[in-house]
Amino acid sequence: MSLAPLVEPADELTIDEVRRYSRHLIIPDVGMAGQKRLKNAKVLIIGAGGLGSPALMYLAAAGVGTLGIVEFDEVDESNLQRQIIHGQSDVGRPKAESAKDTVAEINPYVEVVLHPERLDNDNVKDVFAGYDLIVDGTDNFATRYMVNDAAYFLGIPYVWGSIFRFDGQASVFAPTVVDDAPCYRCLYPEPPPPGMVPSCAEGGVLGVLCASVGSIQVNEAIKLLAGIGDPLVGRLMIYDALEMEYRKLKVRKDPNCALCGENPTVTDLIDYETFCGAVSDEAAEAAADATISVTQLDSMLKEREEGSRDFLLVDVREEVEYEINKIPGSVLIPKGEFLNGNALEQLPSDKQIVLHCKSGVRSAEALSIVKGAGYDDAVHVGGGVVAWVNQIDPSQASY
Repeated sequence: MSLAPLVEPADELTIDEVRRYSRHLIIPDVGMAGQKRLKNAKVLIIGAGGLGSPALMYLAAAGVGTLGIVEFDEVDESNLQRQIIHGQSDVGRPKAESAKDTVAEINPYVEVVLHPERLDNDNVKDVFAGYDLIVDGTDNFATRYMVNDAAYFLGIPYVWGSIFRFDGQASVFAPTVVDDAPCYRCLYPEPPPPGMVPSCAEGGVLGVLCASVGSIQVNEAIKLLAGIGDPLVGRLMIYDALEMEYRKLKVRKDPNCALCGENPTVTDLIDYETFCGAVSDEAAEAAADATISVTQLDSMLKEREEGSRDFLLVDVREEVEYEINKIPGSVLIPKGEFLNGNALEQLPSDKQIVLHCKSGVRSAEALSIVKGAGYDDAVHVGGGVVAWVNQIDPSQASY
């Protein structure tokens, strides 16, 4: 079903704008009225990364009058495989500024408002205020729940998207616009257990998948702003790029939802980091007094080489990561082997076990299992191979 347009039309389009948007204007469903609504719209895009890049570019090309960009990060070379709003010359620049320059090149009639800050409980409502629609391109659960809750409290609908490896998802959450519409918490009442779902930085993402899902988000945004078509309200679009298959699932409003249900328990912003948890309680407890730095590990490796110390250094990443870079002298036993118990059969009983991963999250989870198996002196490396490359061996590639 079509919804009422989110914005009123602008007073007019200039001759240059008519020429620019002519292919929209001759679509009966869009026409002059729809394009004027786009011109008058204010859309906030959270993140100028994988999803935010195509979303920003197509929203700008479509003629959305005001685009807000929330982004605090800088452009890294590893971004360029999928974050197409940035180029080689932008490496090291703030992503927000790089994105603004690209938007201006695509459409000089679009006003860009930068929010070069990390969203948190203290600023999220102020940042969201005044926008008609939010396009969520975040990549972590804590921020997604915060975006969902803040948008609900302010009565702003938003378009959500998610990507991982070859899989993408998208939906529209508008419980304050449509009475029986669900919110993100209706779909995911609880975050996944810490350490169970790898991030894109750990698991990877097909670059072109970002364009597929990001363009779907823009499609939904245009429909909502102009009041045309049937938006993905109450429906979840699932895309499998390997099988080239799209599926849609119904998502119903949960009457017991903690936010938008009949008896809500979330009535204001909460501590989202604690709610989602970077690592499990068991992993945090195991790592509390058993975390070493890469500098300490470097000294330990030298002592092992001299014969004055012996230990087993275990890399718990995946094989494809191990092929990119590695800490010399490590052996590969992926975290999954610890989860199913097979790794314990490969660990010597007469040596200290030292674990590491990319950043320290997966190794902390594996550490809790190892300590639970009786390896009381086991430790893990804080910062993982990222810290090793940055602080000890910058000659290696990073990812």
